[in-house]
Amino acid sequence: MKTIFLVAGARPNFMKIAPIVRALEGHPRLTYKIIHTGQHYDREMNDVFFEELGIPAPDIFMGAGGGSHSEQTAKIMLGFEKLCQEQRPDAVLVVGDVNSTLACSIVAKKLVIPVAHVEAGLRSGDMAMPEEINRLVTDAISDWFFATEPSAVEHLRREGKAESSVHYVGHVMVDNVLYQASKLAHGGFESQPFKASNKRYGVVTLHRPSNVDDQAVMTRIATALQEIAQELPLIFPVHPRTRSNLERFGIDLGPNVTLVGPQAYMAFLDLWKDAAVVLTDSGGLQEETTALGVPCITIRENTERPVTVTEGTNVLAGTDPVRIVEEARRLLRGEGKQGRRPDLWDGQAAHRIVAVLDQTLN
Repeated sequence: MKTIFLVAGARPNFMKIAPIVRALEGHPRLTYKIIHTGQHYDREMNDVFFEELGIPAPDIFMGAGGGSHSEQTAKIMLGFEKLCQEQRPDAVLVVGDVNSTLACSIVAKKLVIPVAHVEAGLRSGDMAMPEEINRLVTDAISDWFFATEPSAVEHLRREGKAESSVHYVGHVMVDNVLYQASKLAHGGFESQPFKASNKRYGVVTLHRPSNVDDQAVMTRIATALQEIAQELPLIFPVHPRTRSNLERFGIDLGPNVTLVGPQAYMAFLDLWKDAAVVLTDSGGLQEETTALGVPCITIRENTERPVTVTEGTNVLAGTDPVRIVEEARRLLRGEGKQGRRPDLWDGQAAHRIVAVLDQTLN
């Protein structure tokens, strides 16, 4: 049996490895261990969380914790190096673009352990984003590249990656959201009171430092949300960093924007899947809304996930309040774009990834 370390550092990473875990269960030649670096501590990540995902709890919790980007990356590297030296996996699989992805890729590569990057090749072109640096470095040293959309394949080709190492497989995040949505469809889940009392509503998420740490930008976005909320009630699960800045900047979003705390995965999915519109700066949510056909307005100047705009339900609005409100009103009038689910976003990406690993790890 060949052992693959599946690395996750933050809650969204587990959404991405969950379908791979399910695809590996009972495999005759491949086995796995789930490695939680502890990059982010999340009290919602309890036994119920993993049960909802249909996967076991992590085999190893490294407890790396927070700190600056450099401190966090260094702690993860030290812990992961020791782990790899002790247990010597046959491959390391990393997902997305968090610091754990970067740190564990470097460690594995220096120990001559092959690296698979899931969600490889995404590029925003914005070097001020820490995630962009993580993506570029990880892809510079990975052995297998699993791409979610055609633009990612083109980026990898331009960067000189061998055709044999680049695999367009679809998206494990979509695998997961389709899996979870099907569980919700079977009932037994109690919706939030907000959803029950509002037949039509919008959902807001904001966490990107370029949006929430800059008072001028945050004020512009708040102006747009206040105006939209006059026509459509909004619910805003607030990231702790965002809440702190709203208070620090003295920004009041008004009575038609309901602020709630961070949501568990299934509770949040149940909320946004029936929204009239999602307003967000989240990369993952751009993709998930496209997967379920939910209108999305992205409050950013760029996106590393252009297929959600060219084919999906996503509109890139920037941070200009006039444009944000204009796009929201267009949607509310029923004039929004009619997107579709991109090619291979069919819930089978993890099986394609496992098939490639099975063929390669011999």
